[in-house]
Amino acid sequence: MSDTAVEPGGTTTSGRELLPTATQARTRAAVRELVRPHRRLALGAFAMMVVATAVGLLVQPLLGRIVDLVADHRPPGSVTQPVVLLVLVALAQGAATVLGLALVARLGETVLAQLRERFVEKALRLPLEQVEKAGAGDLTARVTRDVSVVGEAVRSALPELARSLLAIVLTLAAMAALDWRFFLAALVAVPVQASTARWYVRNAVPLYAEQRIATGSQQQQLLDTIAGAGTVRAFRLEEEHTARVTRRSSAAVELTLRGVRLVLNFYNRLHVAEYAGLAAVLVTGFLLVRGGSVSIGTATAAALYFHSLFSPVNQALVLLDDAQSATAALARLVGVADQPSPEPRPSPEPQPSAGHEPRATDAHGTVTVTGIDHAYEPGRPVLHGVDLTLRAGERVALVGVSGAGKTTLAKLIAGVHRPTSGSVRVTTGDGVPREGLPVALVTQETHVFAGPLADDLRLARADATDDELRTALATVDALDWAGALPDGLDTVVGDGGHRLTSAQVQQLALARLVLADPPVAVLDEATAEAGSTGARLLEQAADRAVEGRTALIVAHRLTQAATADRIVVMDGGRIVENGTHDELCAAAGPYASLWAAWSGTRATADRTPTHHPSPHSTTSHVTTSPDTTTVKDH
Repeated sequence: MSDTAVEPGGTTTSGRELLPTATQARTRAAVRELVRPHRRLALGAFAMMVVATAVGLLVQPLLGRIVDLVADHRPPGSVTQPVVLLVLVALAQGAATVLGLALVARLGETVLAQLRERFVEKALRLPLEQVEKAGAGDLTARVTRDVSVVGEAVRSALPELARSLLAIVLTLAAMAALDWRFFLAALVAVPVQASTARWYVRNAVPLYAEQRIATGSQQQQLLDTIAGAGTVRAFRLEEEHTARVTRRSSAAVELTLRGVRLVLNFYNRLHVAEYAGLAAVLVTGFLLVRGGSVSIGTATAAALYFHSLFSPVNQALVLLDDAQSATAALARLVGVADQPSPEPRPSPEPQPSAGHEPRATDAHGTVTVTGIDHAYEPGRPVLHGVDLTLRAGERVALVGVSGAGKTTLAKLIAGVHRPTSGSVRVTTGDGVPREGLPVALVTQETHVFAGPLADDLRLARADATDDELRTALATVDALDWAGALPDGLDTVVGDGGHRLTSAQVQQLALARLVLADPPVAVLDEATAEAGSTGARLLEQAADRAVEGRTALIVAHRLTQAATADRIVVMDGGRIVENGTHDELCAAAGPYASLWAAWSGTRATADRTPTHHPSPHSTTSHVTTSPDTTTVKDH
């Protein structure tokens, strides 16, 4: 959507680059796009609201008729007909109003549901770098508070605002029908009301937009503080973090108080308009009655008409306040919903990595990384000119010290990140390079979704049969424990369900990999969350899960590297060694040093790492994108 007008994300006091917010013009256009498929429903709702309002306008003339009958000293029975008509008007207006409000609410909920779906779809496809720069607080505020504000506006403010605006327009028309001079008298209030409304909108829109940003910043600070509570306590930073939360909260409160003062000043101006308009109508009625142009009942009806405007005008203005808040929230939702889907980057022809010439015709699943540079922040590169080729069916281990760039390279190959420069290409079996072939990623950061175990597995392939689920579980040695669950594959796992161990969680992630069946698999320390015994079982499960696939394994344990077809050693964002286990040990380089240190540690600990399982039970899930199928762990 290259023609979409979207304001760039702002920057908070924490220096985060917020997600985009749509312009007012684009927000209105988005609403029109959402409503267009429901034109008949919109027209029906509008027609019923017009009928309800028009019927209600018969009350004032009927009351004026009663005044004329009393002024003319008619017998008491003469008022029976107007009273009966008043009752019928009330019943008809009530029925039409209920139907009209129901249709408006139905229209609003339908449109809101579509907007939510678009928002969630695009939010899940946002580049990870963009979400990280914005912070979880910004996205969380949009998903929770902004959606809530818009939803409340759709359920209550929108129907009431529509009814109030119709009442204002039709009441003024009715006053003109009584006598055009009453209409002119009523217009005395319009200049004050119009100028007040313009003043309010001009000040309210930026204020509420700023308030949304402050709320997101406040939530981000709370999330950061809570997530790092252990570190905060360890370094005695409680007071500092409390002060930060207080500053963000105080900023949000100050903006709220500014909004309250704005509304109070708004109403003070409107009261002046109301009193001026009512005085003008009463004076006009007095003069017309004295001149014999209208009856007392007609003048009474005109005064009642103008007085009846107080409620819809005030209601409309109250709802205008809600509408401005909802508009600011809606713009933030549209800003994300309008984000374009990631487009494949044009890539240069793949180049062979040093020392490893590719075959003349690469087989299905060959990965070619060419000239990759990547930086999460401008001027702070993480990878420098990385060239690497993974041959079809080859198992490559990626090793290096912490911070060497292993995970970044793994995520670039998996398509989670897009490189700053260079290309990642996967080759099909016909030897034609194409971007966007499925690549699966399994990491140690995992999550189990609440629900039946079968549904959790089918995140990888929705149409998988129970037999296929069991086959995948058996491949990773998980069928025994899965079959022993209280309800088998129907056992509820995740929050509130059966608790899985760390090893079981990772086996579930690997089973998803088997079900997804990608030609290329990337394992980023996928066995790191298990103890020594569990690690051996998981390594065996991982070997079976990637069998027949091109595999890049970010090795947490060097035993995985030793059994790989090839080992790639990274340091400082560059590939510094590339070869088999025996070749690299003989070269006495960085890998040999890592292996010596690893072997010595294992020897002193009975050749078993002392890694303890995490107490948390979570697992991974599969997501798909135009360029990857990602078994992604959160």
